[in-house]
Amino acid sequence: MKLFSKEQIYEGDKLTAERQNITSTDLMERAGTQIFNWMHMRMQGAQVPIHVFCGIGNNGGDGLVLSRHLITHGYNVNTYIINCSDKRSKDFLINYDRIKNVTKKWPVLLNCAQDFPEIAPEDIIVDAVFGIGLNRPIDLWVKQLFIHFRKSKAFTLAIDIPSGLYPDQPVKDEDAVVWAGFTLSFASPKLVFFLPETAKFTVQWEVLDIGLDPEFLYTTETHVELIGKNEVLPNYVPREKYSHKGQFGHALIIGGSYGKIGAVTLASRATLTAGAGLVTAYMPKCGYHAIQASFPEAMVITDVDEEIISSISFDIDPTVIGFGIGAGTDTKTAKTFEAFLKTNKAPLVIDADGLNMLSKKKTLLKLLPKMTVLTPHPKELERLIGKWKDDFDKLDKVKAFTKKHQVIVVIKGANTITVFEDKSYINTTGNPGLSTAGSGDVLTGIIVGLISQGYSPLVATIIGVYLHGRSADIAVEDFGYQSLIASHVIEYLGEAFIDLFKQPEQPPQQEASQEEGEAQEQNQT
Repeated sequence: MKLFSKEQIYEGDKLTAERQNITSTDLMERAGTQIFNWMHMRMQGAQVPIHVFCGIGNNGGDGLVLSRHLITHGYNVNTYIINCSDKRSKDFLINYDRIKNVTKKWPVLLNCAQDFPEIAPEDIIVDAVFGIGLNRPIDLWVKQLFIHFRKSKAFTLAIDIPSGLYPDQPVKDEDAVVWAGFTLSFASPKLVFFLPETAKFTVQWEVLDIGLDPEFLYTTETHVELIGKNEVLPNYVPREKYSHKGQFGHALIIGGSYGKIGAVTLASRATLTAGAGLVTAYMPKCGYHAIQASFPEAMVITDVDEEIISSISFDIDPTVIGFGIGAGTDTKTAKTFEAFLKTNKAPLVIDADGLNMLSKKKTLLKLLPKMTVLTPHPKELERLIGKWKDDFDKLDKVKAFTKKHQVIVVIKGANTITVFEDKSYINTTGNPGLSTAGSGDVLTGIIVGLISQGYSPLVATIIGVYLHGRSADIAVEDFGYQSLIASHVIEYLGEAFIDLFKQPEQPPQQEASQEEGEAQEQNQT
């Protein structure tokens, strides 16, 4: 799914009006009607008090359309206008007149904190105050209104984006943002829904289709994509009946040190489970018996050293190499890593101590093959690119880093983001159970295994991150967050592959009510 920028959404609105020969007011009617349909389908006429807070711009106009439909369908609704400026948008004023024509209970003008209505915990708040166009700090009394929302403990539904949240800027004052339980977003979700510092402002989100021009949606290129099953499946390459292991590459995993042989074992198992034809593990001598006993499918080459990687010598021609897992940062290991980079020609995936060695001697970055995959956790990322001020600054720094060194960077987190140059791919799978030792080693192995089969490094990384999270999502149903371990992610990886081809269960069909039918007909018109 594409994530459109603020400027692209404005352009999409404009093109839709031109190509469909409608006005911006008509488009606003569509948006507000879709929000009403969403609420009506769930509430079915329930008389819970609904408080719709409208700004004086187009987001407020959407709220007025919603209020009008709620009123005409008999809901218990109160409408408020946040009178924070003398300027009103044209479409807001049109819908302000329309709502006055359907009820004697006109919207209440709020001018200061003394005007705030009482809101009970069982009520519903609809936030239609500010949209994506907010470009200035909000007034103090409006900030107090948002605090009033939170203190009420009422369920808060935000229209398009929680008010006070900028789609392309960090938050400077958390009290000046609406904390929404759910956000109904137009065209696409917003990038801020997936960044660690701003994701908390909406617990859940859903995209509403307001009929934007299909050509615009299909042809517009975005800098950010949301990765789910629909994005992964077209890149999946099925196997032919007469295929054999030689067609799926020979992956080499280099790493391990005394006490950290498990990391190499996990990565090697994940590599083979992800589909590599052959896997060889290169490690210190101390790990030989352990990996041979626990993972008999792997071939093993040992270093001359008993406890660390002090030299790298092998007589195979690997398709791809994963380096750094459990390797430690001993001086001999670091020198060996540098010597290896000077002669290596195979694609690389670097994790853990491999990243730490790159951070200590950044000139080594020049030796990396193009499209090398780096998989840092937050501290490892900080060592590579330096400290960042906020999530937007972090993304900018990572983009600059990938451009300079022509590498792919995986920003691990709740919504892992794969970055290459100006493009970011946000993953939608995974859960807190992945906060466990070894899960990163497994991710490295999965990516290595996919590259081994012939996937490009970027595609392999995007698919690998998705499958890693999806496997954890399936496994957590059996183990829970606390008891999920890295081995479970490997064990459920096959189910994650199979899940790619499962069709979602269809909810039982219900006959639409007359009111819903009329609303849908009006929306289509």
